[in-house]
Amino acid sequence: MQRIPLARPAWDEAMRDAALKVLDSGRWVKGPENQAFAEEFAHWCGAIAATPCHNGSAALIAALRILSIGPGDEVIVPSLTFIATATAVSLVGATPVFVDVERDYWCIDPAEAEAAINKKTKAVIGVHLFGQAFSPRLREICDANNIALIEDAAQAHGTELEGKRAGSIGDIACFSFFPSKNMAVGGEGGMITTTRPDLAEKMLRFVNHGRNDALESVELATNLRMSEVQAAIGRVQLKAIDEWISKRRKNATEINQGTKIRPNSQHSWHQYCILSENPSILINELSAAGIDAKIHYPTPCHRQAVFANHHQHGTILPVTDDIASRLVAVPVHPGLNQEEVERIVTTLSSAKETN
Repeated sequence: MQRIPLARPAWDEAMRDAALKVLDSGRWVKGPENQAFAEEFAHWCGAIAATPCHNGSAALIAALRILSIGPGDEVIVPSLTFIATATAVSLVGATPVFVDVERDYWCIDPAEAEAAINKKTKAVIGVHLFGQAFSPRLREICDANNIALIEDAAQAHGTELEGKRAGSIGDIACFSFFPSKNMAVGGEGGMITTTRPDLAEKMLRFVNHGRNDALESVELATNLRMSEVQAAIGRVQLKAIDEWISKRRKNATEINQGTKIRPNSQHSWHQYCILSENPSILINELSAAGIDAKIHYPTPCHRQAVFANHHQHGTILPVTDDIASRLVAVPVHPGLNQEEVERIVTTLSSAKETN
């Protein structure tokens, strides 16, 4: 019996041909593939501009710097997320302010975010966790308080909220193309998008040492560029992403473990997570059936060792603390065949009956 992995990165002849074409061209960096990928991705998600970069973490750091966020500033983040959401804030010298998540949808709680705003607050990072859209209230809250909304869309390629795709909801958005994500580029990769004309030019400069058209560095930045090979692969994958997301949604519908979807939104199912009362037992039963599963994320960000000296390290965030160690991810990716989907469904049904 072949094990069913949590991710099965796609790779085909079209991607191979695109990569080889770039290698054969000798134009491996700063070429037409990056520009085309940026334009096509921006159009796909509804942003006015985009730029490829190293990875999702680099995208987050860049977004904060592009918004001129640094020492003395605070940025509100959910504690239930991948650690890079929070450490990116620290790496630019600002302070992450951790807030709780919603009980039903597991994304940042807008009421908690609003309550945490003070004169030092410069932005809120809303995470579309596991592909679930964050609350539309975040946009209203940020606008009312004249602070930026940063979308952490690392897990949200194809997520939609009130008719808008992730990447076109916030002031600036950050995507990851890590191999397990809904879309990848043959390794590490990321994308930054924006809906604000005043940020577009700065965004394009920031990944290239802050240089303008005259090749003069006009602001402090560094090299965060994506290679031409990865951009070429990304362009091929972008043609298939809608089909892949449709397959994820179909698989999620069949798995159907009661995960709630926000009204007026479309989940993109980077992960299908089950809130389990006995996560270790569930994982063991899935493993015995040849199905990989894991907990996301067992230790909330504010409780991790890197934030041991943060003033919120011991703070109780009731929902986050309750569910963090109980969210079990099962395979939902588009590479699943029907037998694998049925095995997942059967095993989960059996686990329900015995636990």
